[in-house]
Formats: sequence, C-alpha cells, structure tokens
Amino acid sequence: MTDNTQQVTFIDLGLIPTIVERLESLEYSQPTPIQSHTIPYVLEGRDIVGGANTGSGKTAAFALPILQKIYQQDITPNRRGNFVSHLILVPTRELASQVAYNIKSYSYHLRDKIKTVAVFGGVSVNPQMQALRGGSDVIVATPGRLLDLVSGNAIRLDQVKTLVLDEADRMLSLGFTDELNKILALLPEKKQTLLFSATFPEKVTSLAKDLLHDPVEVQLQNAEASTLVQRVFSVNKGQKTAVLAHLIKQHQWRQTLIFVNAKNACNHLAQKLSKRGITAEVFHGDKGQGARTRVLEGFKSGEIQVLIATDIAARGLDIEKLPVVINFDLPRSPADYMHRIGRSGRAGEVGLGLSLIDYDDYHHFKVIEKKNKFRLEREQIEGFEVEDDQSEAYFAPMKPRAKPAGTGKKKKKRNQ
Repeated sequence: MTDNTQQVTFIDLGLIPTIVERLESLEYSQPTPIQSHTIPYVLEGRDIVGGANTGSGKTAAFALPILQKIYQQDITPNRRGNFVSHLILVPTRELASQVAYNIKSYSYHLRDKIKTVAVFGGVSVNPQMQALRGGSDVIVATPGRLLDLVSGNAIRLDQVKTLVLDEADRMLSLGFTDELNKILALLPEKKQTLLFSATFPEKVTSLAKDLLHDPVEVQLQNAEASTLVQRVFSVNKGQKTAVLAHLIKQHQWRQTLIFVNAKNACNHLAQKLSKRGITAEVFHGDKGQGARTRVLEGFKSGEIQVLIATDIAARGLDIEKLPVVINFDLPRSPADYMHRIGRSGRAGEVGLGLSLIDYDDYHHFKVIEKKNKFRLEREQIEGFEVEDDQSEAYFAPMKPRAKPAGTGKKKKKRNQ
C-alpha cells in the first residue's frame, strides 16, 4: 500500500471540528499512517484488520471514529438499561486503564455526551458495577472481568455495535480462546469488528477471518521506518547481570525497562542489581493491582528509573520517551519480542532495544530474527568479551571474519 499521508489532515479524514480541536490541544498535528488509512473506513462502518508498528497511534485510529459515531447519534446522557454500544477488549489491566484514559481525553469536549468505563480484574467489582449503572457508550475490558459483570447482570452485550480487539494477536491466542468465545456468543451477529495489533502471525490472521465481514486490511509494519534502534550483545554464560549493571551505569539512562520471563526472576534480578548499587522495582502478575498501578505510575513519572518486568508490561503500554528496553531473557514468542522493544521508540521518538544473549540463547534469537524478518550483528562489550570456546560457533558476525594468522585467538569485534 502506498503511503500518501504527508499532507492529510484530521479534517480530511472526515473527523468533525469538535474532535479535531481537541486533537490540536493535545498537539496531534497530523494523522499517522495507520490513522490516515483506517479512520475513513471505520467511519463508513467497515470491518478492519489494522497492523502497524508499536507507538504508531493505533488507539486513536479506532477511538476517534467511534467517538464521532456516538456523538452524531445524539444519545441522551440519561441512559436506560444496562447496555453497552461499543466494546473494546484488551489483554491486560494496565492497557484497559490506559485505553480508557485516552478515550476520555479525546472526548474531553464531548464528556457530557459520552460515557466510557474501564473494567478489569484485580480490584473490587463493586465500583465497576456502580459505574455501569445506566449503561455505557464505551467499555474497555479484560475478558474475565467482563464475563463476571455479565453474569452479575451489571451489563448486557446484545446491543454492541462495534467490537474492537486491541492487541488482537494476543486476544486471539490460545490463552483467551474460551473467554473470547463466550463473549462472542453474547454479541449481536450484526456489528462492526476492528482488529488492531503490531503483529499478526499467519495463524492469527486465519482465525481473524472468521470474525470479520469483507474487511479492509491495512498492514503498515515497517522496520526501516522505525525510530527504534535494535542491538544484540553476546555475553558469557553467567555474566548477564554483570553486563546489565555495566550498561546501566555506563549509559546513565533516564529510565530502563528490563524484561525477564518469570515472576520470581524479577525479584531475583532486582536483588542482584541491588548488590551492584542499582535500585530496581519489579512489575509482575503476583503484585496486587494497587501496587502494580503505583509502580507503573512511578516509572512513567521518572520517579522509578529501573523497572524489571514480565510480559504483562510488553503490550500496549505507552511510556513517554522511554530511552531503552533490555531483554535480559529472550521472550518465548518471537512476536512478543517486537511488543517488548516497542515500549521504546514510540510516536517518532528515538529509542533503543537491547538483547543480551548467551550460549543457550543463540538459536532462539535466530528464530526471533527469522520470524520478524531482520538480522542483527552480534556485538561484544569491552571488558566482557566472549570466551573463545563459546564465541566461534555461536557469536559470529553477519560476515564472518578470518582469524588473524598466527595468533590462535579470535579477533575481537569492533565495539559500537
């Protein structure tokens, strides 16, 4: 698809002046490519499969036209019944809060007209039930809590006009299959369905077709256009913590987000960094929702400089101008690699995604490269060079270099 969006304005896309004025106050100067390519179709009522890099403005791409439809339908604030008109499903609590916050911000000048409620687990259900009294125009929900509210007669789904799956590849994955099928069975057959994600694996694309009617497919993922720089450092087995501490101290990053694969690994790594003089907070599923919210807000505000997290922080979270993301552990899913590093380099900001790989990680990183269609040179860090018995077979650069004659040692790679 050709991108001719340089001179396009939000007015050109069919958005009303009331919404455009709000976008101007939020300093949204020009639509992003995903917004330009999808907003007119959403306004027309078409089903959408929208793929674009992380940080490319996908939330506004579906939220703005939904808000305009609600506004133009002239629904009175005094609603009757416990219905919802537009349902947005997301995989995590934090993303539910963030998407709802953004929608409320976009609809600031329409707030007397539009009601948006976020519902998710980990907190008491009673305040959410009270918030849903009289129905809601927009609900942003995690599937489990939504089903709880339906079973408690707090909300009905039989009048949903628009269904959005945000982070659609995750929502269509095996972990959400049962809950999603139950929700789909409660929705009317005639509705608009919008799928948005940074990645659409082939298997997910096949599943998505069963949900959609004559969809418009927009795929704008473009590694070359990304402002995110990717690098991978080879390290000796057992030296990842030392290398990580060295990088943090050397670069003095304003904020650093570090990904590991398990909850207990978060705490363990935080303890090891503490012994090296680096204070880090942790963010994982075993923390209560109040603690998770406080940690995330502290990190976003800059009060927390180093955050160690599992993949619950990999999806959709918008942390403004985050300078660097580090994969201490490689993600199990190649798609999750792109979502992780996509926390940096958002909205046109320059970002950095680093991965630390040792002997055991090498083959899995090659799979990640193959699935995501990129190739990175394996770099080494001065003072932490990989030992010869590990380096030759596992950390060769893109174009292997011959050993210097007579030295018996592998030539060190140039540091970058």
